[in-house]
Amino acid sequence: MMRRGASPFNVVSVAFGLAFLYLPIIILVIYSFNASRLVTVWAGWSLHWYRELLHDDAMLQAAWTSLRVAALSASAATMLGTFAAIALTRMGGFRGRMLFSGMVYAPLVMPEVITGLSLLLLFVTLNADRGFWTVAIAHTTLTMCFVTVIVQSRLIGLDRSLEEAAMDLGCPPLKTLLTVTLPLIAPAVAAGWMLAFSLSLDDLVIASFTTGPGATTLPIRIYSEVRMGVKPEINAVCTIMIAIVAVGTVASSLMAKRGTVRRERAAFGA
Repeated sequence: MMRRGASPFNVVSVAFGLAFLYLPIIILVIYSFNASRLVTVWAGWSLHWYRELLHDDAMLQAAWTSLRVAALSASAATMLGTFAAIALTRMGGFRGRMLFSGMVYAPLVMPEVITGLSLLLLFVTLNADRGFWTVAIAHTTLTMCFVTVIVQSRLIGLDRSLEEAAMDLGCPPLKTLLTVTLPLIAPAVAAGWMLAFSLSLDDLVIASFTTGPGATTLPIRIYSEVRMGVKPEINAVCTIMIAIVAVGTVASSLMAKRGTVRRERAAFGA
């Protein structure tokens, strides 16, 4: 049976889809090197707005706050989400499993406005000062469910005979978890951390509900700046964020590929 090539309609559809997704990003990156103060008028190539960004203390402070919140919340969400996934896949039908599962997955289907408002009411009831820690807790709540889904999908497809063989040879359950299960699900755990970090770094709605004085995140700062007009510095900030994400994606892909090659070589040598 001969394979048919891609039809012109499919090619045009894919081209329009890619253009819709990536053309605005490309334009943003190009205009971050614009020498003009007006973002719609091209005046030649320049690094002026990147140099201006280095002197924008408010924007740099917001970026540093976002990075700290994202790193902390992603780490906490990865730990809690991994434990939740292990409980859902390895502990059987324990009492309260349905309620626990529903609570874990609730942020997946809950509108962010409702989640943010609920967390705001919680912090107000507890009389907690809103700031860095409240935003980190809110982002951990938001991103933990995504980590749980990723790790749980890996655990479901994992060959349990490896864990059973380790325990049959006298390895305690905790040591089996640390020396057998965790290394096998490490790629899923790393993927969950990266997704949680990206979601936290990008969040605006929940952070706007739970933040306070001195804890302005980068999305909130950019949104407040855009309301008064798009400045070329914002294009520079967004371009740096795109570069960081691109470098992280390429690095993770290379590490995953290197790990696959190493495992294949080990299996071939065995």
